[in-house]
Amino acid sequence: MKTGTRSLKKRSVVIARHSVFGAALCAMLFAFCVSAEAQPNAKIWRVGYLDPSSASTANQFLDAFRREMNKLGWIEGKNIAIDYRFADLKLERLPELAADLVNWKADVIVAAGGGPGSARKMTSTIPIVVASGIDLVQAGLADSLARPGGNITGLSILGPELITKRLEMLSEVVPKLSRVGILMRAAGGGTGQQQQMEEIRAAALSLKLVLVELPSEMEADALETVFRTAGQQQVNAIIPTAGRQTLGAKKLIAELAIKYRLPAIYQEQEFVDAGGLMSYGPDFADLYRRAAHFVDKILKGAKPATLPIEQPRKFQFVINLKTAKQIGLTIPPNVLARADRVIR
Repeated sequence: MKTGTRSLKKRSVVIARHSVFGAALCAMLFAFCVSAEAQPNAKIWRVGYLDPSSASTANQFLDAFRREMNKLGWIEGKNIAIDYRFADLKLERLPELAADLVNWKADVIVAAGGGPGSARKMTSTIPIVVASGIDLVQAGLADSLARPGGNITGLSILGPELITKRLEMLSEVVPKLSRVGILMRAAGGGTGQQQQMEEIRAAALSLKLVLVELPSEMEADALETVFRTAGQQQVNAIIPTAGRQTLGAKKLIAELAIKYRLPAIYQEQEFVDAGGLMSYGPDFADLYRRAAHFVDKILKGAKPATLPIEQPRKFQFVINLKTAKQIGLTIPPNVLARADRVIR
C-alpha cells in the first residue's frame, strides 16, 4: 500500500513539473509574439545617388562611400537601400534622373559633378549631400559655408587656389611656358565649367600666361582635332577643365597628350593612372568617405541647413615619369620631391 502511494506521489510531482515548464514556455512564446507585434519592422532608409558620369567612372568613389557607410552602421539591404542614377555623360538626362529619385521618395540624395544643381531644381525639401562638385555658395545653392540655409550641404571644391597651383606646377616643369591650352567641353559645361573658366583666366593673368581656349566634345574625332589645333597654335601645355565628362574620356585625352607631346596637368589622379603626366587635386575617395558622414547625420535627424559645407582636406600630387620620358620632358628633382606618388 505504501509502495503504491509513493509511486502515485512521484507521478504527481512529474506531472506538476511538466505543467509548470509548459506554462512557462507558453508564457515566453506569448510574450515574444506580443513583442513582435508591438514593434514594427525596422525602417529601410532610402539613399538616392545622382551622377552625370557612368557607373564605371564613379565605382571606386562609391566603394569608399559604401565602406564608410558600413563603418557607421548603415548596411544596404538591412537598414538602407541605395538607388543609383547615372547620366552616362548625357547631362540633359540629369533633371529626369533627379525626378526619379524624388518620386522614389528618397530620404536623402547624394549628388556629384553637375548633379547637385539638377537635384535642387527638383526638390527643396529632400536633403541633398554633395559628394564632389562646384562652389555651392558661388552657384547660389547655399547661403554660406557655415550655414547653407536650404536643403543642400556637403563638400565644395576649392576653385581658384587649386587652379592657380596647377598652373604654377606646369610652369615649373615646362621650360619657358607661355601659352596654355584649356581643354573645355564644347557644350553643356554648365555652371561648374563657367566657374572654372573665370578662375583659370584670373590665375593665368596673375602668372602672365596666355590662354588658348580649346572647346571640344569628349569624343575621339573631336578631341583629335582639338589636339592637332593646339599644336598649330603653339600651345606649350594643356590643362582640362574638371568634370565628369572629361574624366570619362581620361584615357583618350592622356593618349592624345602623349601623341602630340603636350605636357598636361589634371585635377584627378585617375588621369595619371591612365597615362597622363601629372595631377594635383583633392583626394576624391576621401571626399566620398566624408559625404557618408553627412548622410549619417541627416538620417539621424540633422538638418542640411545647419550642417556646415566642408572643403577638401587631403590633396594628391601624382607624377607619371613614364609619360614624361615619352614626351621628352625632364621633371625637376624639387618637383619630384613634392609628389605624393610617382609612377616610374
